[in-house]
Amino acid sequence: MKKLRIIPVLFVLAFAFLPSISFAESSHPDTVKTGIYITSIHDIDFKQNEYNINLWLWLTYTNKELDFLQNLEIPQAKTFTKSFSTVDSSNGKMFILMKLQCVMKDNWKINNFPFDRQNLRFSIENSQFDSKDFVFVCDTIGEHFDKKFTLRGWDIDSFKMATGTKVYETAFGDSIVGKPRTEYSSFKVKLGIRRDALELFAKMFLGMYVAFLLAFVCFFIHADNIDSRFGLSVGSLFAVIGNKYIVDSSLPDSTTFTLVDTLHGITLFFIFAVVACSAYALQLGKKDQLTKANRFDSIAARVLLIGYLIFNVYYIYNAV
Repeated sequence: MKKLRIIPVLFVLAFAFLPSISFAESSHPDTVKTGIYITSIHDIDFKQNEYNINLWLWLTYTNKELDFLQNLEIPQAKTFTKSFSTVDSSNGKMFILMKLQCVMKDNWKINNFPFDRQNLRFSIENSQFDSKDFVFVCDTIGEHFDKKFTLRGWDIDSFKMATGTKVYETAFGDSIVGKPRTEYSSFKVKLGIRRDALELFAKMFLGMYVAFLLAFVCFFIHADNIDSRFGLSVGSLFAVIGNKYIVDSSLPDSTTFTLVDTLHGITLFFIFAVVACSAYALQLGKKDQLTKANRFDSIAARVLLIGYLIFNVYYIYNAV
């Protein structure tokens, strides 16, 4: 009789715990093993804050409701297209392979331009399911970008893959959710590139340095030749301003003081110093103190040239 009484009690306990067990199993998120292989990065546009990237993306998971072909989200992409895709559902798992062509947006760091280093970022999410339903896992086997392709003017110095959670402070119109907060699982890639800038630096700043040298030639013109000295200085001044406008036209707008601004500002200041020294030498010449004027020109030429070189080397070295 005691055994018969124990059996109903066990059935009651079993039915009491079944809902919690099934809930624990259903709340366990699926894992999506994700890999990437970059075949090309091109058309890096600083003015438009964008670049193009071509890549292969593959995903392996068990939950067939995760339709990444229809619900793939690339938050940082301006536009993207799937030029190829294939689905394999054998062995009880879903395997998706797709070829993506993306136009990515980015915020470039131009403080040290042209000796700058940039991080190209790429991430994916699923627009249908949040982090409670699945999480990404990185597929780290093999290489992740084609080392034969080259970025003209750039060197690839790092590649990192990671997974995480992207938080949106909204419920997307779901009135059942109490707190306006939604978390989506995210797969992230960060590619570090460094510019090979010596030739570009020479190309962009050659006009500026030639303009300073033209102004510097004023110290070798006789002190009383006012037209030649001031003509060269004023012409050099406008040449530097024109060079700055040309360089700025290829860069995005910036509220900070960049290396480009610093070097052009230094050059303008030293050309102004040349004009001031020429005016003082002219005053000495009018007082028939030509010997003193020539000596002043010699000293001023050395001081300004050394000072100009020191400032340029200092700021360029810090940028590099």
